[in-house]
Amino acid sequence: MTNSPKIGAHVSIRGGYGRAARFAWESGATCFQYFPKNPRSLKLKQVDVRDTRDCALFCQDKGIASIAHTPYGINMAASVDDVTPRKVYVASLLNDLEIAEACGSLGIVVHFGHFGGMEPLQGYQNIIQCMNEVLQSWDGRTKLLIENQAGNHGTEGITLEELVKVRELSQFPEKIGFCLDTCHAYAAGIWNPERTEVFLERGEQLGFWPHLVAVHLNDSMFPFDSRRDRHAGIGQGHIGEQGLKSLLSSELLRSSAVVMETEKGTDGSHRKEIATVRGWFEAEA
Repeated sequence: MTNSPKIGAHVSIRGGYGRAARFAWESGATCFQYFPKNPRSLKLKQVDVRDTRDCALFCQDKGIASIAHTPYGINMAASVDDVTPRKVYVASLLNDLEIAEACGSLGIVVHFGHFGGMEPLQGYQNIIQCMNEVLQSWDGRTKLLIENQAGNHGTEGITLEELVKVRELSQFPEKIGFCLDTCHAYAAGIWNPERTEVFLERGEQLGFWPHLVAVHLNDSMFPFDSRRDRHAGIGQGHIGEQGLKSLLSSELLRSSAVVMETEKGTDGSHRKEIATVRGWFEAEA
């Protein structure tokens, strides 16, 4: 296989982190994503040393990569005096980093953040300050991975420029990477599959690709520039299999952990989609 990226899907941690890694491996995956704790709660979770070590050792033995996804309620753009203050998000993100590090994961994916009614400049400043407070005491190898947004909650976080700039302006850029969601990029109107080379060139100009750690490989239920965030199965949406392949086949993305966040197959796994995507690269060998 010619320099194929690691390919997998989001899996459940029901049964533990080690079990999640084994389930991913059994479905043909070479990477996977998981929620380190309840995705609908910011309650902190104690690190289960035995379980996380089991996960890390199994992944190391099989050559599997993993990434964690932070809870849905995280908003890095929040102010210190919001209903849920920034310190709550900071504590939750640090907790996720600790669990992910113990599992041997590359990073924790966090959405850019939502401004609501605040001034954009204040929103950007809040995001940068939140990241600074999280990372000032973080010395692990696991990175904070900022994910681009689809635009369904506002225009913030949809461009590569924004992700690059908040990383650049942070105090700890070396501890920050990116996660590119293909559905979000398409829905936001920044990636047209018919002109993938333009998108790739823009990322190169900005210095985005060297810091890309993960890709959320999702098709889109809605058309280009719709600002609608609804994932579709690979080749089952408006992007299409060829469109996704045109992006993922670029050498600029080959070192990323590629994870699908689509509906499971009838066997409860993403085995079929993983095989499909892997086939894109086997055809090159």
